[in-house]
Amino acid sequence: MSEPETESEGEPDSEDESQGSEGDAEDTGLTENQNRLLYMISLYTRRSDTKMETESWLRKPALVVLLYEGIVANVLDFDYAPQSELIENRRVWMNVSQEGKSDVEFLREEELVNGLHVSSRSYKPITCYQVSAKGKELVKRIGRKEKEAVHEFVYARGTRELLHVRWDGNEYWLESASGYRRKSSITETEDVSYVSSAYVPQCLRYGGRPTLSNAHRAHESGVNTDNIRDELDEVITLNSVSIIVAEYIPFGANQIVQLNNSVGSTERCQGGFISPAIDDDSTGTGLEMNPELTSVDILDYTLTNHINFEAEINFAVDSGIVQVETFGVSLNAEGTCFYGMQVEAVMDRIKDNISLDHLARLLVDVQQDSSSIVDSIISQHQRELLNLMFLGDAPNRNKVNLIIAIEITPHLTAEEYMDKGEYENELKQVIGDTKAAYDISEHDTLVFGGHGLLVAGPNSRHHEPLLCAYLQFITIDIFLQNYFSRLWILTDDMKVTYDIIVNSDSDPTSLDRIRYRICALSNDIILMEEILGYVLEALDVIEVPPEPPEQAGRSLYERLEISGMRSQLLRRSADLKKNIGGAQKYLDVLREMSAVVSENKLFRLNESLELNTKRLCQLNESNQKSAKALQIILYVLAGSLSFDILDRITGDWTVTNTTWLNGFMNAFILNSPGLWFFVSMFVWGGVAFLLWRLFHWGYHNEQGLTTVRTRFHRKVFLDRLTEWLGSKIISYEERNYDLTNDLVRITFEERDKRDWGGYKPRLVVEFDERTSYLLTMDIVYNRRLANRNMAFNHRELREKVVSELDQAQVWDSIGEDHSNQDLAADKRAAIEARLELEERAAATAATAGGGGGRPASATGAIGNGTLK
Repeated sequence: MSEPETESEGEPDSEDESQGSEGDAEDTGLTENQNRLLYMISLYTRRSDTKMETESWLRKPALVVLLYEGIVANVLDFDYAPQSELIENRRVWMNVSQEGKSDVEFLREEELVNGLHVSSRSYKPITCYQVSAKGKELVKRIGRKEKEAVHEFVYARGTRELLHVRWDGNEYWLESASGYRRKSSITETEDVSYVSSAYVPQCLRYGGRPTLSNAHRAHESGVNTDNIRDELDEVITLNSVSIIVAEYIPFGANQIVQLNNSVGSTERCQGGFISPAIDDDSTGTGLEMNPELTSVDILDYTLTNHINFEAEINFAVDSGIVQVETFGVSLNAEGTCFYGMQVEAVMDRIKDNISLDHLARLLVDVQQDSSSIVDSIISQHQRELLNLMFLGDAPNRNKVNLIIAIEITPHLTAEEYMDKGEYENELKQVIGDTKAAYDISEHDTLVFGGHGLLVAGPNSRHHEPLLCAYLQFITIDIFLQNYFSRLWILTDDMKVTYDIIVNSDSDPTSLDRIRYRICALSNDIILMEEILGYVLEALDVIEVPPEPPEQAGRSLYERLEISGMRSQLLRRSADLKKNIGGAQKYLDVLREMSAVVSENKLFRLNESLELNTKRLCQLNESNQKSAKALQIILYVLAGSLSFDILDRITGDWTVTNTTWLNGFMNAFILNSPGLWFFVSMFVWGGVAFLLWRLFHWGYHNEQGLTTVRTRFHRKVFLDRLTEWLGSKIISYEERNYDLTNDLVRITFEERDKRDWGGYKPRLVVEFDERTSYLLTMDIVYNRRLANRNMAFNHRELREKVVSELDQAQVWDSIGEDHSNQDLAADKRAAIEARLELEERAAATAATAGGGGGRPASATGAIGNGTLK
């Protein structure tokens, strides 16, 4: 997440500084926190005076980070609590200040700050803020002391450079223009000590024993500490708190049967420890496993419909933190998963007087650990479906919270809780942004939030059947929202694939990527169709409960709007079915287009083969001409031989007419029959042997060729490649121009054979001048003509050429980087791979330094260990 730069590069307005420094600060009518908040927003935003100028806005996620930094710097006096937020298609727990967000909304209501809503690539709206003209005038009246306090956390240390918020895929960083950089701890959630017991609503039970209580261990949480970095202001407390976290997971009758078999429901000894790890050596003797496992104790089950069990978590926590964590888990064939917990104690609060600040931090553990529990018992196929839906971030998927309390303190009317102040801000910490609150009876209160709902009152537990029915529908509602977002992310991936296909002529590596993307997208669509089938089946099975007869029940039934939820969800599912059908047809179009691309490449290959065939024909014609010339030479040699024979029979020896040779000829040749014939044969044989040796030597050397053909298909800087080729002795250049490519083929020989082991190789370079891609390079090297001790092998030849190209800096690494076109799931996988490398590096550094230690909390899958 990046913020726009301002023209002033973070320098405060000189007029504002001068007015703020004169005497005491003027009364702005705002609180100290609101003054500082308004000034901070004014530093990061800018209004344009003309239509030609651009305006700068501050995004809400960045504002949330800056609010937290102001709190930990003791500049802003707000509380914060962990809250699940969606950042670039990844759900992250962040320390969010509800009081700070409330003050921002107040500034908007007073027209001191402007708001802007824009869409993001994750199809979630993003709110941006900008100081208004009225707010800018008010900033001039803020005192210098308050401005200097803000400077402490918005400027890089020792400078006047604004810190801008950056998201690296896993953490937030604060960076300045000069390179100053530090990590924000906003994603580091805090732990509290607590003791809990398993809780399964009676309406979900089908016999079996009751859940066990850990009330006798409540005192254990009171003797330990927490790691909270802020002083908490308690406004609302709850008595006798029960928590139900619910979610929808694609389930069916067969999955329930498999689940029952997996946890041993049908066995004599039911339950035990569970792990999602895969045993790759099931025939071996021993098995080593991470000790952080989950213990399961079956309560009741039906083979094809449901299972209820207790789950005790055994995860490592920070030193000094005690967490006795036991869940009551209820899973059914409709896909609704309930994770219940009775809070026995939080810190030194036993049973009652539970602070919402502490409860918000407890809910983080419940959300994360509930994912670990269910992920360890569902099938591998279901885990794949969840990873598809949440882009590989299934452990952090969002769920809905139901908080039931016997009593809420202070007890107010529903309208009084929605005060846009401290009461509402406190409730937002556990149920998200509040939507509405109702008095369902004289003593019972219902509060709706973005992440769940709170029901408080002495009769709250009597409404469990209605509340559980509501959770069944609302979890499907949340799942369909995620499904809709994932579907449009899939559509975006297909649009990128379309662009790659359209521009495939300019990228020689595109065909492999197109094929991979179409296969991956086809698999995703198949799985998403299956998921939608599970949802439609669940909506067909789930029944709408009847309206209760008592007044409080009827009031709750009306407020929950259960009667119309099923029809709404069916309508939305039908709409999604049309969308997935359209995506399937779009994919079919992409397949046809990719087939055209493949055919075009095949057509070009055929054209190349046709060109080579023409060259072979021309070469054949040349060979025919050479054959005719050889035939003529044969005739000449035949005539010469004939003349020589005649000379032997009828001719005379010119050399024998000389006096000095006449005696020798008469004595040794003419008077010695047959001697001259043998001399002629000997000379003939010697000349023939010499010519044979010379031919064999030449042929032997010609057979010592090493040809290295390298397929690069890499983006290059054309000017640097041309400059590198200009330093060579070019012997041949061929250019082929068509509608989409300008292919250039250059042949050259190296200048100095000493650089190549005693032989100058011949290189053929082929590149596309229009798209700036280096395609291939052929190296022809005769190792037998090179220095025997210094001759290059094939690997050294390639390394030598690549080294020259590296030294010439011809590679355009940015131009050939296609990571921005990766599928959404591949981008997430790349982030996970980077994080894993960082964790390994940190572990190696800790081991080398003699340190080490266990992480503060375990949020991954249960029992991920090494199997032997």
